[in-house]
Amino acid sequence: MKLTAPLVYGIIASILLVSAPHAEHLPLWVAALSTMMLGWRLYLAASANPLPPRWLLLTITLAGVGGLLIEFHTLFGREAGVTLLILLATLKLLELRTARDATVLIYLSNFIIITNFFYSQSIATALFMLFSLLVIMATWVHMHTGTLALKPRLRIASVLLLQAIPLTLLLFVLFPRVQGPLWGMPQDAYSRSGLDDTMSPGSMSKLSLSDAVAFRVAFKDAPPLREQMYWRGPVLWDYDGLTWKNRDGPTSISGQGVRTRLPQLDNIASPVDYTVTLEPHNKSWLFTLEMPTQLTIPATLTYDFQVLSKAPVSVRLRYDVHSQLAYRANAEETPYQLQRAVTLPRGLNPRARQLATEWRANLGDDEAVMRAALGYFNREGFIYTLEPPLLGANAVDDFLFGSRQGFCEHYASSFVFLMRAAGIPARVVTGYQGAEFNELGGYYIVRQSDAHAWAEVWLQERGWVRIDPTAAIAPSRIQGGLNAALPDNAALPFLARTQLPLLLRLRFNLDALTNQWNQWVLGYNTERQFAFLTRLGMEDVTWQKMALNLLIGVAVLVALFALFMLRRLYTPKPDPAQALYLRFCRKLARAGLVRAAHEGPQDFAARVIHGKPERAGAINDITARYLALRYAGQDDAFALRELRRAVAAFKL
Repeated sequence: MKLTAPLVYGIIASILLVSAPHAEHLPLWVAALSTMMLGWRLYLAASANPLPPRWLLLTITLAGVGGLLIEFHTLFGREAGVTLLILLATLKLLELRTARDATVLIYLSNFIIITNFFYSQSIATALFMLFSLLVIMATWVHMHTGTLALKPRLRIASVLLLQAIPLTLLLFVLFPRVQGPLWGMPQDAYSRSGLDDTMSPGSMSKLSLSDAVAFRVAFKDAPPLREQMYWRGPVLWDYDGLTWKNRDGPTSISGQGVRTRLPQLDNIASPVDYTVTLEPHNKSWLFTLEMPTQLTIPATLTYDFQVLSKAPVSVRLRYDVHSQLAYRANAEETPYQLQRAVTLPRGLNPRARQLATEWRANLGDDEAVMRAALGYFNREGFIYTLEPPLLGANAVDDFLFGSRQGFCEHYASSFVFLMRAAGIPARVVTGYQGAEFNELGGYYIVRQSDAHAWAEVWLQERGWVRIDPTAAIAPSRIQGGLNAALPDNAALPFLARTQLPLLLRLRFNLDALTNQWNQWVLGYNTERQFAFLTRLGMEDVTWQKMALNLLIGVAVLVALFALFMLRRLYTPKPDPAQALYLRFCRKLARAGLVRAAHEGPQDFAARVIHGKPERAGAINDITARYLALRYAGQDDAFALRELRRAVAAFKL
């Protein structure tokens, strides 16, 4: 088969469509080289110039593979593997000479489609890949037909894709689910954004510029107030003058020996039940309202009330939580932890230390010192902003007595520093605060822009108490969200700051659709599969039963498609001339002149004329017109119209 220019254009378009979404993931030199080769092949197809020699292609291939080894130090894994696949696909275009080469590239295009889901499994990605598949199928049809125009090719390709939908749904419902992501083996596959296990000036403000969803929450009953929605994440104990961190890391109490004790909650009240759908973030934290008491998935509650998954959250995770909004946490803390919670680096921030020392000397108790610190924030003209000035080595002093402009991490960090300088145990807690209600879906959305930092202080007989110094500066941040708290919110994403009803409704519609996609397509795991099949009436669901039902379903679908496609063999559709002649025969049959199965048109006409000689002219005219149209090859709309008129006018 000769490769025509339109077929080559279709193959180039197929490779381009499936490779283009990878542009942001590819090394710049690979993207440039692949684009150059696509353009080169397009030029060769348009100009009918010969393809480059094989030695040149081999040289480019070896140089490209060598470059990938230098870039990734391997040819395996998601990043290196996908890059190599795209590079080889574009190189293969430059040796596209035969039908076999075209077939290989079409199959390769179908395979590259899958790799796009390694990076995104959104509805938009699925729709774009479906369009790409339509182009690939149309190119495949063109390769096997050669002469069809574009519209018939697209129509055949669309029919083929529609025919695949029932089988796809059957496989989706019955095929055993695979635990973990498709890219679960390569270690380089996990690259997610979200909260880190450290906090320094600017870390939270940068995260707040992201409109990405962190998790979604559906409450079983009445939801708590927005100012009660503190979603607890990493707890940070150790400060080096710039960065807060947890030297112990996200570990359980098992590694801490006698220095810590089991987390203790008493005087609990205000229970709330809810379901969290957590987006993958490649960390171990499971976000819950303070304080969680029950979870439906295996998790560890650490001594400082972090909830940790058994493994990094690399796939979307759904879990039910029971929390208590009123509590007393670790009222009997260990001396080691209390000492750790008052430790500060030496020689830094002398002015802040002096201020805290004065408060301690002049005020009666710990709670009075806390109120003095919050009052200081409230009275001294502090500004809540996403773009504070840079701070020096004495960051807390520079903030408290100099710039007085900061985001939540500045207020939480300086407050905890002041408490520790006054001898009050304190620590930083990071997580998210607030949520946005989507009334279309009936759930709350917590975005990365809701990232927040607050403080916890330990008080005698009260245990660890949450104190949010941001509320003293910008109470609207806690009650109305980031958009309501910032005087100049131009830095926020457009959809995060707009209040136009139409755009808000569009935003919520898209998120509700995305949530359904996540829950029922991407979240169709083993548990959901078993629950769904049980509702369909399948008892004691096992993989053997699913395999048997899958085979039966495939057999039934194939049989139905076969019957549908073969139906025309048993019910041939007559052409217009034959349909008119059969109408003429039915008129004669009503008069008792039935045509025998072996009689041809002329023999039948002779027998009818013998019985009805007065109608000989009309019978001979209709028979002659039918024979001319049916057997003489005549294809004339006028002749067909005259036959229709004659049959309509014929009467006995």
